[in-house]
Amino acid sequence: MLQFYRDDLARLDAADRLRRLVPRRGADFASNDYLGLGASARLRDAVAGALDRGVGIGSGGSRLLRGNDPEHEALEAEAAAHFGSEAALYFASGYAANMAAFATLPQPGDLVIHDALVHASAHDGMRLGRAPRVAAAHNDVNAFEDAIRRWRGEGGTGTPWIAVESLYGMDGDRAPLADLAALAARHEGMLLIDEAHATGVFGTAGRGLAEGLHDSDSVVTLHTCGKALGTQGGLLCLPRVLRDMMVNRARGFVFSTAPSPLVAAATREALRCLVDEPERQARLWALVAAAEAALGLATGSQILPVIVGADGAAVALAARCQAAGYDVRAIRPPTVPAGTARLRVSITLNVDDAGIAGLGTVLA
Repeated sequence: MLQFYRDDLARLDAADRLRRLVPRRGADFASNDYLGLGASARLRDAVAGALDRGVGIGSGGSRLLRGNDPEHEALEAEAAAHFGSEAALYFASGYAANMAAFATLPQPGDLVIHDALVHASAHDGMRLGRAPRVAAAHNDVNAFEDAIRRWRGEGGTGTPWIAVESLYGMDGDRAPLADLAALAARHEGMLLIDEAHATGVFGTAGRGLAEGLHDSDSVVTLHTCGKALGTQGGLLCLPRVLRDMMVNRARGFVFSTAPSPLVAAATREALRCLVDEPERQARLWALVAAAEAALGLATGSQILPVIVGADGAAVALAARCQAAGYDVRAIRPPTVPAGTARLRVSITLNVDDAGIAGLGTVLA
């Protein structure tokens, strides 16, 4: 009865694509804890203070039942103010938020045009959604526009939804957001931006690469809390009418137990850290510059991919780095295109100049 699963796992292993859970070890060049907030004293104190004032660990139910805690609503209000949107909605993970948005907001008769490299959570949401979808070449604004024009020419009359990441988590490159926002405006469309890897790292007080775009009603952004903010969850920032739509129609929100109020309290403190401690951003960018010099790579971001090519070679190189005390992980298809297996070197405040120099020596 279980032979199919054994055979499938064996095929993955033979192709050097079998995933395994590996404990943390060595210097952190693998996490997304970009600002080092995950284990910060400030967030620990915020959690302790929240417990002291009676904030619960569990929510006890969905937000529409008894799970709607004051900490959730306070976080959403503060996130909307911080990121400049009309409203915000908090989910238990960025994955859940992204999937719910794509499954709920585009309507029958609309079209979703997504970047070819957009995150798996967007693909899963689009599969659950009611609007057809089409891929556009990575970061090619003309390809997005061509897709909209073809659809209009074939009789499409709904809303085009342009779906991108502001900073791509496997390549470290940025989307041309200003051009895409102008494209959405020209075609009376909506722009959905996954800011997961840009939140906290880019923009004034970590507001991301989409900073200022919420002046338009045509922009929805996702800010993941489990990366630079050091906690857990995902914040959709969007016009209030779309928030109300999510509360009423998003199955991933309506039928899911609400996130931990305690984590919401910690995330509120993380947002304050972005404002109060700009030196974290400055220190991170200094480390990025050091890493670019040591590795001979430059993406203009904290994500530095070392392209290896073959899956097995990437796994072997990652193992050598780990044995030397540097926690670097191999990324293989289907997460990245075939033939582009890589080491994803992530720069965070959990490392220092000496560690970066040491990793550069090992890789060389």
